[in-house]
Amino acid sequence: MKEVVITRHGGPEVLALREAPTPDPGPGELRISTAAAGINFADILIRQGLYPGGHRPPCVPGYEIAGRVDAVGDGVDQTWVGRDVMALTDYDAYAEAHVIAAVRAVACPDGLEPRLAAALPLNYLTAWVLLVVMGSLRADQTVLIQNAGGGVGLAAIDVARHVGARTIGTASPGKHEFLNNRGLDHAIDYRRSDWPDAVRAITRDEGVDLIIDPLGPGSWKRSLRLLGPTGRLGMFGISEAARSGLSGKLRLLKGFLGAPVFHPGRLLTGNRGVFGCNIHRMYDRVDLLGAWLNQIVEGIGEGWVRPHVDRGFPLAEAAAAHRWIEDRRNVGKVILEP
Repeated sequence: MKEVVITRHGGPEVLALREAPTPDPGPGELRISTAAAGINFADILIRQGLYPGGHRPPCVPGYEIAGRVDAVGDGVDQTWVGRDVMALTDYDAYAEAHVIAAVRAVACPDGLEPRLAAALPLNYLTAWVLLVVMGSLRADQTVLIQNAGGGVGLAAIDVARHVGARTIGTASPGKHEFLNNRGLDHAIDYRRSDWPDAVRAITRDEGVDLIIDPLGPGSWKRSLRLLGPTGRLGMFGISEAARSGLSGKLRLLKGFLGAPVFHPGRLLTGNRGVFGCNIHRMYDRVDLLGAWLNQIVEGIGEGWVRPHVDRGFPLAEAAAAHRWIEDRRNVGKVILEP
């Protein structure tokens, strides 16, 4: 089979297509013939050597796949063979085949295209945990979605609409019309230095109830100031630090040195909360992730989960796919299609 390998830390050019043995499923496992693999910003940070705890090269990146089961190991029901599934993976998704524990595979609803199924596991789980599980978002509240045009951003719009909350999102102007058509209530140009003033105007200086922010320390500091009483800040990424080589590491270090100090006294007196979300760090909690993903799958049938794929790239063009995301050209999910 073919797979994409991060050969060393660096720019997109360090991604290489190579031949590898097709894995065989062991006891309790099944093999998925990959139809689509989701790309996430974490993959880019891993490639750049900036992802905390990320695998060292050479490694095969990728956290989510969709495809058809073509083989099962001992102890797995043979009826899995031929079924279309999606799964959250522990790396190794940029490949033509993937072996995974059968308990981690989720059957795709009838009619759901693989490229759309690959946009679900990590993005929608992240949005669900940020907004519902940890963010406690309610219908009478307002959420600010930083980077609303990304994969998690679009998923968060769907989840917030399902809850009934008002939505504000930051994105470049070229994405505003699309986001408004998706149901975003207020789109703001994050490149304007006065974008926080626009948020305050929308909320009439009452502040935001929940902010989800994947950008990093500099943005967290500005977001924190926009929280109203009982407001929560959910952090789930450090994309503003993305840059290959030594400059990326220095940028990351500079960002954390200037990060906001979440002093307990200030949180107490301000009636505010701060939390982080990293779905991959909960990979061993099959019970939690499975329950949440099943709720998302139910949302497909109910119509409120609407995965959107911006663009698909062949496996051999993984480097171009990474550049597309790094250049902030995507609206929604970018996938690889072996």
